[in-house]
Amino acid sequence: MEKRVIVIGAGIGGLAAALSLAASGFDVTVLERAPSVGGKMRSVSVNGIPIEAGPTVFTMRWVFDALFAEAGTDLEAEIGLRPASLLARHAWNERDRLDLFADIDASADAIGAFAGAREAEGYRRFCARAAEVYQTLEGPFIRADRPSPVDLAQRVGLSGIGSLWRIQPFATLWSALGEYFRDPRLRQLFGRYATYCGASPFEAPATLMLVAHVEQAGIWTVEGGLSRLAAVVAGLAERQGATIRTGEHVARIVTEGGRVAGVELADGERLAADAVIANADVAALGGGLLGSDATAAGDRIPPRDRSLSAVTLCRTAEARGFGLAHHNVFFSADYRAEFDTILRGRRLPQDPTVYVCAQDRDGNVGSAPDGPERLLLLVNAPADGGERPLESREIAACETNILRKLSACGLTLDTTGPMTVTTPEDFARLFPETGGALYGRASHGWTATFKRPGARTRVPGLYLAGGSVHPGPGVPMAAQSGRLAAAALRGDLDSTARSRKAATSGGTSMR
Repeated sequence: MEKRVIVIGAGIGGLAAALSLAASGFDVTVLERAPSVGGKMRSVSVNGIPIEAGPTVFTMRWVFDALFAEAGTDLEAEIGLRPASLLARHAWNERDRLDLFADIDASADAIGAFAGAREAEGYRRFCARAAEVYQTLEGPFIRADRPSPVDLAQRVGLSGIGSLWRIQPFATLWSALGEYFRDPRLRQLFGRYATYCGASPFEAPATLMLVAHVEQAGIWTVEGGLSRLAAVVAGLAERQGATIRTGEHVARIVTEGGRVAGVELADGERLAADAVIANADVAALGGGLLGSDATAAGDRIPPRDRSLSAVTLCRTAEARGFGLAHHNVFFSADYRAEFDTILRGRRLPQDPTVYVCAQDRDGNVGSAPDGPERLLLLVNAPADGGERPLESREIAACETNILRKLSACGLTLDTTGPMTVTTPEDFARLFPETGGALYGRASHGWTATFKRPGARTRVPGLYLAGGSVHPGPGVPMAAQSGRLAAAALRGDLDSTARSRKAATSGGTSMR
């Protein structure tokens, strides 16, 4: 009999799980509360123009290559991809600017011209260490079920213990960067990788330097943006037989006899299932938003342990005075003060670091549109949107501070038409029980990684996927979590089926 699986949430983790399971022959139904799929991989309409309002960086394409191969197709056959030669453009003021490239030699030359030969040599050593960190963790951590510290040590084996120790699991990213860079601007640049998982570089573990290797292995621009990628995965899942229902609010996960039996929708409809995958923030389960039966599968994350939130501005504008790349970062003058203000002062900084995604530029040197272009502007913010919504004056001051920072770096935006602003309060409304945190539990301290739950839960038949679970936040990691959830579910149901068959071969059925 065909096994029935319900996936709650059509973020990329849920969609990846649905595609993997549908391709394996399961009867899959995806239930999404929002009117469209994608979760955080979303776009907003600004004066009729779609602008990407969520993640904008596409890396670790091997995750999607493997996912699409499971469905008998190829990633590039389904969506247009273009590799970026220019990874990002960085600025501190009108004079200090630095480009990083996919080619390490090109980046080293740029760093040498920017900060001197010693810093260029430090960059090469940093790249080698970042590669070692990634290679140490890819197999036993990223590709595998969530390990404990002991499990991780066992997985790497005696021959890998030295490598595991060299990746400095107990050091902070900021302190580790001091071994490679004396220039504070470069520590700031590479320390920013901590924010990719919503953390502070002053508290995040040094292992996050692996992000540098991930980017050097390839960044691609995606035709139509990452929201389009989510739609493609959803469409492919439907081609494999999955059913996707948007606008469906799951009120609770139903259990019978201590095991998952299905879900109940807000309108009272009940759907039976052999297993359920919850692609929701674990704080939503821990807070009881999917019913008391599922609470044990979640996590209660105190506000102090939440990852960063953000304030984003989506708008069209004509850029003058600064040659934007696809990805651009304009740094604050005092990075430590910026994070102290956000994480301890619980306020927006007056001098923020600003990320700008110029979505009509293709990630290569020299590309520039004529006239107004689509822009996403983002600053980090405290994740207290559920407790302390920003006042209108604070939002207005944030916009002023953003434009002031850009102007100080030589960029002027001649805006056209309205803009769409998303605050921590808005993110908290989109993703309930999170306070607006975008990445689940903050990756602060070496133990934080091991506090993220894995795919399996204490509730039989209930599995987890998404950026708040192992292996972590970000588009490829969340997709990988969906693949791990699907693999765990397949293994468990196959094991259950085999044990039932063995138990019933000579006597009474236990079903």
